[in-house]
Amino acid sequence: MARKYPIKDVKLLFGLAAGRCNSPSCRTECILDETELEPTKVLGKIAHVFAHGEKGPRTNPDLSDKQRDSYDNWILLCPSCHDKVDIQPDSHSAELLFDWKEQHEDWVKERLAEVIPEISFAEMEVITKALLAQRETTFDLHLTPPLEKMKKNNLTNQIQFQITMGLAKAGEVAQFINHVAVLDQAFPDRLKSGFVNEYNRLLEQGYKGDSLYEALLLFASKGVSDFKTIATSMAVLSYLFQKCDVFEA
Repeated sequence: MARKYPIKDVKLLFGLAAGRCNSPSCRTECILDETELEPTKVLGKIAHVFAHGEKGPRTNPDLSDKQRDSYDNWILLCPSCHDKVDIQPDSHSAELLFDWKEQHEDWVKERLAEVIPEISFAEMEVITKALLAQRETTFDLHLTPPLEKMKKNNLTNQIQFQITMGLAKAGEVAQFINHVAVLDQAFPDRLKSGFVNEYNRLLEQGYKGDSLYEALLLFASKGVSDFKTIATSMAVLSYLFQKCDVFEA
């Protein structure tokens, strides 16, 4: 039986894990940043909590193929931890792995909350460059209060927390955009256009809800997994989430 890794679920897994091994004694970065010679490389492995096949570690015959190959049944691990949990399945039960995953995603939220007050114009400049469109795109704005928009899109508490935390920096993001616009008047519209264009591209590929948000976050951060870069991406995206007619409104 061939394994399937739906890309929407993969991006959700990596995004919520901040690209790090979920083992609480490890938390190694599973993504190598791009260099002048090579692009970003992924070191992490997607481990199945309940085995993909009928004879693998921690089998669960009650799961469908779709359930086995999804975010809900995966945990992100470094190569060493991945091999360890499968070689010693009795010592690494499904309950333990699900607990690792929950603890790790909570730990990521705590780290983001710690670093978001530290982000500055320097970090915003890097992130906005990734989002900029080459030219302006005309689109209508129909503003909906962020909390109402989040509820309409069935975003989980995890993503709602990220957006709410990012909106705490909305004033500073606006100051940065206005600062750049003094020298580049088209900058605000190209930034919004770049964001909306990527949103629409992902939407056409079937992304929605949490996976859509995490895919946008990975796009803005270029897959870089340090917390300040992720927090800055989160702040800029939250600002644009509030300002642009994206997601269901």
